Amino acid sequence: MMYLLAKPFGMKHIAYDPYVTPEAVADIDVKLVDLDTVLAESDFLCITCPLNEETHNMIGEKEIKKMKKTAFLINAARGPIVDEAALIKALQEGWIQGVGLDVFEQEPISPDNPLLKMDNVILSPHALAQTDQTFSTMWDIITEQISKIICGEVPETLVNQEVLDRPELQAKLKKFHEAIK
Repeated sequence: MMYLLAKPFGMKHIAYDPYVTPEAVADIDVKLVDLDTVLAESDFLCITCPLNEETHNMIGEKEIKKMKKTAFLINAARGPIVDEAALIKALQEGWIQGVGLDVFEQEPISPDNPLLKMDNVILSPHALAQTDQTFSTMWDIITEQISKIICGEVPETLVNQEVLDRPELQAKLKKFHEAIK
């Protein structure tokens, strides 16, 4: 967990999550506070929540202005959680020190996006989970799914079950099974 990596630096960890109880984070030395406190007190604001209706543009001009001028915002979640226009303005006008991003409102990022030319911006690929173990696990899952299809079974991980009844898919599966016999 990230808190263990930061522990030697003596960092105090605060977090905002309306769905987590203090008891749930007691063993990892994180204090739950409200969003305004996180914004006002964080030196490094790390955004790691899912993108949904509640979190879309959750961090905008009003929220960024509550941050310390010396703070860094890190968004490793989804681009539209942060209002990118407000973020660009904040960086240009010095409301915060800098930003680290691996996600953007528009992906792929437009070549003329001002973030690409700013000295107080660090950009990286959204690839943290791309490890050897992840790829190995992915291939295990894929080969299991292929095996199920070959045996005429439905993979458990099929997301859009409604396609199973489509005549086009049934024709492809029939052709596939005839070809492998």
